[in-house]
Amino acid sequence: MAHTRHETMRRALRREVAGTIGLLADEEDFAAMRRYRTFTFDDHETYLEQVEGLLRTLASQGRHTTVALFDPEEFQEYCAETGLNPDTSASRSRFTAALASGGPTVPYEGQPLADLVPDLVDEAVRRATWEYATVVLARAGTCTTCGEDIGRAAFARASALITQAVDTTRPGTRHLVCSVPSDPETLVAALHIEVDAEGRTLLDDTEALEFATVLAVGIATHRAAGMVLRSSGDGTRDRVHGWRMNGGRLQPLTAAEVFDAYCTDAISGELVAPESGVDYCAAPRLEADDPEGGHTH
Repeated sequence: MAHTRHETMRRALRREVAGTIGLLADEEDFAAMRRYRTFTFDDHETYLEQVEGLLRTLASQGRHTTVALFDPEEFQEYCAETGLNPDTSASRSRFTAALASGGPTVPYEGQPLADLVPDLVDEAVRRATWEYATVVLARAGTCTTCGEDIGRAAFARASALITQAVDTTRPGTRHLVCSVPSDPETLVAALHIEVDAEGRTLLDDTEALEFATVLAVGIATHRAAGMVLRSSGDGTRDRVHGWRMNGGRLQPLTAAEVFDAYCTDAISGELVAPESGVDYCAAPRLEADDPEGGHTH
């Protein structure tokens, strides 16, 4: 009997698939979908088990599947805008297809669902952060002094600052983190860079675009943003540098300030033991933010 029920549920899930599975990762979202008569699942844990089983089955058949977060509120809005009946599997499939074309997705490569879901949530947060930052820059307006587009100029300067901050003369990894206070949540972006033995710089273009956009928001809005760089290489101690935004410019932190920032819990304010094998270093001044380099918007 249980086997028959599982097969029935699996067939129902197949009707939801459009090359991408829209996953109800959150119990509240799952509960919201139970209002629809044609959504036949009544237990979130069992639903997740069936999704994972379906992903494994599709992978065993050689089918490439991506996973997207299915948001019931967005689904309802989509159906209202398109005139679709939300209480059909066909409407859910169409919404999932729309997610696949423009929303954050993560490819299924055999990883457990417990590992895939956090990656998917992170991807959704990254996309939302970038979209919000892009809107902020687009609305920044024009400089009253020089007539320059503030958002565009801030992005160009952010790109130059990133290039100058990252030392590419030695092989190894560089990890940059930027945070910009915002309402309701702080904007955070990360950029991972590899420098190979030939001096070639390897990075993800999308990640670089998102990072530059978030840093540009701090520049354009003069918010109290910060940037931290951690450099690692074979046979050497890790080095950490930091900068804080002041008046739209990145100012270098001293070694003591970097130590304090890295060894203080951001939430509780309590001291955290420093890592072994890490040097907290005074940051260099970046030419793109030299005080003599002209006005900033």
